[in-house]
Amino acid sequence: MRTRTNAVVSVVLGLVSLAGGPARGQEAQTSTPKQVSAPLVTPTQLQKNLEAYLRHVYAIGPNVQLTVSVPKESEVPGLLETTVDVKDGENTQSAKFYVSKDGKYLVRGDVSDLSKDPLAETRARIQMKDAPSLGDSKALVTLVEFSDFECPVCRSLHDVLRGMLPNYPQVRVVFKDFPLEQLHPWARTGALAGRCAYQQDPKAFWKVYDAIYDQQEVISASNAWSKMTDFAADAGLNSDAFKACMASPEAGAAVDASRTNGQELEVNSTPTVFVNGRRLVGADPHALEQYIQYEIAHQKPAKN
Repeated sequence: MRTRTNAVVSVVLGLVSLAGGPARGQEAQTSTPKQVSAPLVTPTQLQKNLEAYLRHVYAIGPNVQLTVSVPKESEVPGLLETTVDVKDGENTQSAKFYVSKDGKYLVRGDVSDLSKDPLAETRARIQMKDAPSLGDSKALVTLVEFSDFECPVCRSLHDVLRGMLPNYPQVRVVFKDFPLEQLHPWARTGALAGRCAYQQDPKAFWKVYDAIYDQQEVISASNAWSKMTDFAADAGLNSDAFKACMASPEAGAAVDASRTNGQELEVNSTPTVFVNGRRLVGADPHALEQYIQYEIAHQKPAKN
C-alpha cells in the first residue's frame, strides 16, 4: 500500500530546469547554448534553491517538512547526488535526485551503468538467509516478496500467487516482512507471528501466512494477538513457545532487519516483489506472469 507522501516525493519524473520549469528534449539545453561555464553554487545555497523550487512548482506548503541533503559527487560526471526527504505528519518518504553542478538542472530517476547488470546487483543486496521460502532452492526463478500482513493489496498478491504458482514449479518464493506500522496498527503483530511460526517450524509459516491473509478482514488491533495464537495452534505449533517468541526481542529484531533490508532496496510501498531481481510494485497478475515467463525462457538456455 502506498503512503500518501509518494505523490509528493515523486514530483519530478524527468529532467527539470531550475531556471524555467520542465525542460524539453533529451539534452534539455537552451536553443543557443553558450560555452561559458556557469559559476558553481555552494552546497548550502544549492540546497535552498532545490527546496524552494520543489515547493513552488508542486505547491508543497509549510505544513510538509521537505529536507534536501548536502549534494555529493555521483557516479555520473557533472552531476551531484542528493536525497529529498519529505515528512507529512507521521508519514515519511525519501527520493534520490541528481543535480547539475551549476545548479541549473534536476534529474529525478535512476542512473544505469550499461556495463553492469543491475538485476544481479539487486539480487546480491537481497538478504534471504533465515527468510521463509517455498520451492526448490535451485529454482530458475526466485520471487522475493516484501509484504505487510494488514495490507489489502498484499492480500491480493497472496491470492494471485496461490492461483499462479501451481503452474510454475520453476518458481521459488521468499517472504520478507515489511510492516507499515504507521498505517497498519496490527501489521507488526502479524509479522511477529509469521517470524515465530517460521522459527518453530519453517513449513508452518506458510499455514500462518495463508490464515492471516484469508482472515485479514476479521483481524483488528484489539484481537490480533489472540488471532495469531489461534492460527499458530491450527498450524500445529506449540502455543507456549509461540507466545514466548512473539514477546521476545529476537523476533522483533528479525522483523526490523527484514524491513531495513527493504529500505536498502528502496522499497517504500507494499507489496514490492523482485523476480530474479526485477522490481514489481503491486499485485498485477499480468505483469507478474510476464516477468516469470521471461525469466524462465531466458534462464533455461543458460542452465542448459
